[in-house]
Amino acid sequence: MAKFYITTAIDYANSTPHLGTAYEKIGADVIARYRRLCGDDVYFVMGNDEHSQNVRKKAEAEKLDPKVYCDQMAGKFQETWKALHLSYDFFIQTTMPNHHVVVRDIAGRIFKARDAKGQPVIYKAPYEGHYCISCEAFYQEKDLVGGLCPTHQAKPEWIREENYFFRLSAFSDPLRKLYGERPNFLRPVARRNEILQVLEQGLEDISISRANKDWGVKLPFDEGAVAYVWFDALINYVSAVGPIGGEKYKRYWPADLHVIGKDITRFHCLIWPAMLMAASLPVPKAVWGHGFVSIGGEKMSKSRGNIADPLSLAEAHGADPLRYHLMREVPWDRDGDYTEERFVARYNADLANDLGNLVSRTLTMVKKYIGDKLKRPSKLTMPGELERIETIVKMYRLKMDSYAIDEALAEAWVLVSEANLLIDRMQPWSLAKDPANQQKLAELFYVLLERIRWAGILLSPVMPFQMKRLLEFVDKDVTDPFTFGNLAAPGKTSAFAIRSPEPLFPRKSA
Repeated sequence: MAKFYITTAIDYANSTPHLGTAYEKIGADVIARYRRLCGDDVYFVMGNDEHSQNVRKKAEAEKLDPKVYCDQMAGKFQETWKALHLSYDFFIQTTMPNHHVVVRDIAGRIFKARDAKGQPVIYKAPYEGHYCISCEAFYQEKDLVGGLCPTHQAKPEWIREENYFFRLSAFSDPLRKLYGERPNFLRPVARRNEILQVLEQGLEDISISRANKDWGVKLPFDEGAVAYVWFDALINYVSAVGPIGGEKYKRYWPADLHVIGKDITRFHCLIWPAMLMAASLPVPKAVWGHGFVSIGGEKMSKSRGNIADPLSLAEAHGADPLRYHLMREVPWDRDGDYTEERFVARYNADLANDLGNLVSRTLTMVKKYIGDKLKRPSKLTMPGELERIETIVKMYRLKMDSYAIDEALAEAWVLVSEANLLIDRMQPWSLAKDPANQQKLAELFYVLLERIRWAGILLSPVMPFQMKRLLEFVDKDVTDPFTFGNLAAPGKTSAFAIRSPEPLFPRKSA
């Protein structure tokens, strides 16, 4: 059994999840569920980034101990994620003791390392620069936009302190080699090209510590300094399977896929692999930098009041329809937009009309014209039907393997749309009028049910709850998880058990 270790970015614990955060997590969950369908040993990790100074300020504002505040926020995050049917195996908090152990381990390994010129990879030096409190990051003058932070449009503070630095500049050649040998290390291609451009412009050494702070992981080589929040946070991917050298680490590291937003690719695709190289640890196999979700054409912003709450949307529309809409409507390699109007239109067209109506009318007709069980035909005279299903499954898998989730869903939908066309063309209600057509009718229903069964399987990573219900309508003996390569041949087993369907996706009013 192959292993597949997948992670998402961990989220700051100073505010609850929004729709853009949920988009990332749902996409990762779809990939994790798909890999389980393929029979892989999947380990899926999500979590919270808790050593931010913003987190501490929020805790102080609420008159709470920072750790107590972080634990409360972790509970709120997990409530949202479970409501969205996310199947993560482990939720990491960077305040966990085992995380501190691994951060100190890796920091110590890097501190002992030397670059190609024999210089220490970590050194101490004074630093001053533009510091954005919201980003918790230093910016160079050239990176500011009109003197403001490019992300928060706020004027940074000018800070001077003595910090420890990571000699990132020494890793330009190793990083070029990484990208040269592994063209799929960072996808989509647009993200890769952006990082290669940054690499060619030259890398600068970066601060990895904050002085006079007591909220964070203390560095093993200087107990008076704590790790900078991003340095601490990146290491969560290792500490989630740590300690280094342990059984879980040996099984799952390196990660097979980091799923992150396009705004943090520099951290994950330049700094993180360089840190691992310095620590003599394997770098992850791949990183996917997804785009952003806007609301009604505008970037989500607290000040504008357009931060969509995924928990409220899931309660209003159902988690599975919301998952489907985001994955179908917003390609995983680009930016996309969410509106209620577009959601209702997609829901009614795809889920209520195409899929829901197909299941309802097919099962109703089978019970009416055949009965509660449909035996698999001893032979199938309808040319190429099963082969066509198998071709669609193969195309779906190709798309999912390349993380083109929206295109994979389009392939799965071919099963649905072609089944509806087949009903319209062959008109089973007319065939049923002549007893001589009983064999042809049974074959038609067998093909329709096999298409529905496979649609349920292929759509289950995106809509796990509703597709489990769908599959139970078709075959009471269906098991979870499902496996590929089991296309049922005529006469292979006894019969499909037919259940009266309840509405999967009741139509919504605009």
